[in-house]
Amino acid sequence: MKKKQTGFNPKPIRIAFLVVLDMLLVNASSILALLMLVDFKWSAMMGKAYMAYIVDYSVISTFVTILVFIPFKLYNSLWQFASVDELMHIVLAGALVSLLKFIVNWIPATSIFPVSYPLISGILLIAFVGLSRISYRLLRSKINPEAVTKQTRTLLVGGGNAGAMVLREFQTSVKSTNHVVCIVDDDFTKRGSYLRGVKIVGNRFDIKAIVDRYKIEEIVLAIPTASARDKREILQLCQQTKCRLKTLPAIFQLANGEVSLQKMRDVDVLDLLGRDSVKVDLSGISAYIKDKTVLVTGGGGSIGSELCRQIAKNKPARLIIFDIYENNAYDIQQELLRQYKDLNLTTLIGSVRDKDRVEMVFSQYHPELVFHAAAHKHVPLMEESPNEAIKNNVFGTLNVAQAADKYHAKKFVLISTDKAVNPTNIMGASKRMCEMIVQSMSNRSETVFVAVRFGNVLGSNGSVIPLFKKQIAEGGPVTVTHKDIIRYFMTIPEAVSLVLQAGALARRGEIFVLDMGEPVRIDDLARNMIRLSGFEPDVDIQIKYTGLRPGEKLYEEMLMKEEGLRTTENALIHIGKPLEIDEDSFMKQLDRLYAACEENSPEIKDLVAQIVKTYHRAPVAV
Repeated sequence: MKKKQTGFNPKPIRIAFLVVLDMLLVNASSILALLMLVDFKWSAMMGKAYMAYIVDYSVISTFVTILVFIPFKLYNSLWQFASVDELMHIVLAGALVSLLKFIVNWIPATSIFPVSYPLISGILLIAFVGLSRISYRLLRSKINPEAVTKQTRTLLVGGGNAGAMVLREFQTSVKSTNHVVCIVDDDFTKRGSYLRGVKIVGNRFDIKAIVDRYKIEEIVLAIPTASARDKREILQLCQQTKCRLKTLPAIFQLANGEVSLQKMRDVDVLDLLGRDSVKVDLSGISAYIKDKTVLVTGGGGSIGSELCRQIAKNKPARLIIFDIYENNAYDIQQELLRQYKDLNLTTLIGSVRDKDRVEMVFSQYHPELVFHAAAHKHVPLMEESPNEAIKNNVFGTLNVAQAADKYHAKKFVLISTDKAVNPTNIMGASKRMCEMIVQSMSNRSETVFVAVRFGNVLGSNGSVIPLFKKQIAEGGPVTVTHKDIIRYFMTIPEAVSLVLQAGALARRGEIFVLDMGEPVRIDDLARNMIRLSGFEPDVDIQIKYTGLRPGEKLYEEMLMKEEGLRTTENALIHIGKPLEIDEDSFMKQLDRLYAACEENSPEIKDLVAQIVKTYHRAPVAV
């Protein structure tokens, strides 16, 4: 329930006072302008009947002037934030009032004033109103200096258009608590110049010294058009200070190029691990999804739910969410129904392990596109329950693939993982068998079967980032398995965008490999997250190395040595050459594997190793 606000609200009184003050200033400027025209001789002004005319028409003149002031927002800003921008509004409003007086003065019945009167009265009006707004700010700083010192001393990174908009927001918004002390910008020609009265004092490499010199408390990154690499380098320099860090979203997320305090956010680890924006062929994606019936298995999971979001944008004839976990399925169902009122959405509960249930879904809805994201993915858990990994990942995939073939789906896209490459754990080996199923089916079906392989996705359920956040919130320690362990990362939305484009590019049997960018040391990730939370690693929050878990590698590979690599029209999507598979032998091996799983055989890993020749159970490193 929203808490009821109580207490005195000074805003109506402040606006009323401003209106009354402006009424006085309007008439004062008119009288003073006339006095100036008659050399300040009151008798001369009275003799020409100027004063009598002003009195007769003062009400109309004052009312029109106040009406002109309202759309220029002269009553919407607090005096303590009066700035050049507000003064420009005053100048424009005063100029319009002066123009109206010129027009009225050209009417014969009212043209008793000298031609210069509208100009002089307009200049005086601008001066009086401007001084009234600025004077409060000056008086307030003298009477209550704490009002200024309470503001956060801020360094602005970026002296371009976005920086100017951010600075304006800080200087004019009633919600701002930031006092921008100085600016840094890498353009050396800007050094020493001023932006809205604030000096540009250096570049990114001066940040640490500037923070010390100017006693900066908060740094705001205002360069939304910068590349991900530049942003990472700047943020890493900022992290050498103990300042709070804020940033703007990427430029494509700023509606109409507008900047507001609400769009600014704390810097998080995604900014430090980010990459340049992924470019996809939106028209190509839309062309093969629009007006199609689309099935997403595991539709409530991290990848599956994002698939559903992006598919919904492309206007499918029907979107089917299929998931075993009802809470996740419900959440994404409700989200999509809120955002897409016209979406034809079907949400079904069931397991891909249940062949009859899968058959029922395909026979009833005949999906044309199938995105298979349902899988067990936790490496250590699957090492302890290998039979469950095989039942769900391998035979769940087989069930959906065979149904897609039987009911003539146009395309089947498997979501795979880099852990399928030279696997050292049962989860990776199971996903490699899923890829083998896709390759086998592609040779015997009219359905286009493909797999898309990528690494870790940032922020997914069960990933390292939510774990680190929880550990930091609890005061530590933050647990890292090995100091040298590295992983490839990609955000969920960009991974899914590339999956959809790979689906558009699919012809038959390909394993698409997504370019994951530079690998990330998990130890660096943990330390960055601690710093971004306002703590010092190994001082405020300890980092504890626990040793590699069963089946875990120090690094993941994206391609098997035998596969090779060729590019596509998208530089971030590559195609690995499929391995040769003896399909008849493979299907017989799957039959034996299925029987062993049903018996929960303790020899399941040995059977998997016979099928996946690249599967090696590596010894645990410490």
